[in-house]
Amino acid sequence: TAEELTAAVASLWPDPAHGEPWLVCTGGEPLLQLDAPLVAAFHEAGFEVALETNGTLPVPAGVDWVCLSPKGSAPLALDVCDELKLVYPQEDAPPERFGHIRARYRFLAPMASPRCATGEDAVKARNTRLALAYCLSNPAWRLSLQVHKLLGID
Repeated sequence: TAEELTAAVASLWPDPAHGEPWLVCTGGEPLLQLDAPLVAAFHEAGFEVALETNGTLPVPAGVDWVCLSPKGSAPLALDVCDELKLVYPQEDAPPERFGHIRARYRFLAPMASPRCATGEDAVKARNTRLALAYCLSNPAWRLSLQVHKLLGID
């Protein structure tokens, strides 16, 4: 149940002196499970709720932060978010395709292959240069580097 899941998550949260409880729902497509009663249960337990979604499903009421990360040419069910994050370049998902999205922040993350953790991969280096050049030419966009990949944590 929503209450059981909330209790399980709350039991893992460190001492409140370490900051406000902030829950990020991500991985796969979290909107296949996250619904308004679960968001409400997390709020009741004192959590703020963030979401990273591909945008193909509507976001339930009450989510505090929405990161929209569209993939390919999939149709979108939302046009407002807190942050828009694109892997770049994607042939079917160029940044221009998302100009209608109202987002407080826009990020481009260079596309990487599984071998890119060391930063030596030529494709990763090329994609990083392309993303940086796009951001410099389009100041509404910011470069987002995947720190876990730079550290070799995949």
